[in-house]
Amino acid sequence: MAPTGLIDIHAHFVTDGYVAAARSAGIEHPDGMPGWPDWSAERHLRLMERGGIEKSYLSVSSPGVHFGDDEAGRALAREVNEFGARVRTEHPTRFGHFASLPLPDVDGSLAEAAYALDVLGADGVTVETNHHGRYLGDERYEPLWEELDRRGAVVFVHPTSPPHAGAISLGRPRPMLEFLFDTARTASDLLLRGVLARHRRIRWVLTHGGGALPLLADRLELFRSLLGGDGPADGPGAVEELGRLWYDMAGTPFPRQIPAFDAAFGTERLLYGSDHCWTPAEAVLAQIASVDAAEQPAAAGTWRELTTRNANRLFTEDER
Repeated sequence: MAPTGLIDIHAHFVTDGYVAAARSAGIEHPDGMPGWPDWSAERHLRLMERGGIEKSYLSVSSPGVHFGDDEAGRALAREVNEFGARVRTEHPTRFGHFASLPLPDVDGSLAEAAYALDVLGADGVTVETNHHGRYLGDERYEPLWEELDRRGAVVFVHPTSPPHAGAISLGRPRPMLEFLFDTARTASDLLLRGVLARHRRIRWVLTHGGGALPLLADRLELFRSLLGGDGPADGPGAVEELGRLWYDMAGTPFPRQIPAFDAAFGTERLLYGSDHCWTPAEAVLAQIASVDAAEQPAAAGTWRELTTRNANRLFTEDER
């Protein structure tokens, strides 16, 4: 019997125009990485066949589309979103698309979200964990969250370099450590500023098993109870609130990451993610092999079956 096809919620594309725009902004080594990957739909489809991936949801990764100028950010967002929509149209059963927003430009992001969701038919939108140092709990983003909540949108939150990354990353690529902490940082901001409580219909997706979040959730609750926050005093605790979010397993899920994640949040909202094209094809295949070889979830079939069921729910479940 053929194994269940994976649904890859965390997959990326780049275009020549996007890379050229980033380089023009001085970004030759994005997030401290050696350079830019390249991408084509044909190569991505070949990887999907080899790995047993049924469908991949494409997005633009860090550093996003806003390099300091609002008008340029709006134009680049529109360019990459129309490209992603074309790929989705050409391969409707194999690719989905999360549209880029030009944050921290809120007005531009509201306009692009409407265009991407209503005209291009995007499956959701993607944002970075911070935009030029402004984290997602910032009150200036509230109009955007209100609109995406009204729509019940999927919001894919991709990590990026934190402020002053050059001083704290010790010369190493930021995806190794800093991405994982920045995911926890922005999740804590959404929690402690009450964004999660106010906007229950947004379907937030965090990456890499929540980064450091499973190990810090109890600590967040301790400090929230001591210091208070913007959420309701009689509302759910931090672990329960964070457990309502969705998470992918991109990176190194086994043998340690997913067991720790399961202990914190359970696996009812766990999704598969490859992180290709930033993760090379052979590394993606090795990760899939580790998923298939791991101890499978009790009473839930296989990790393939569990994450595929969850992905189907992500796009049909109405958050309340």
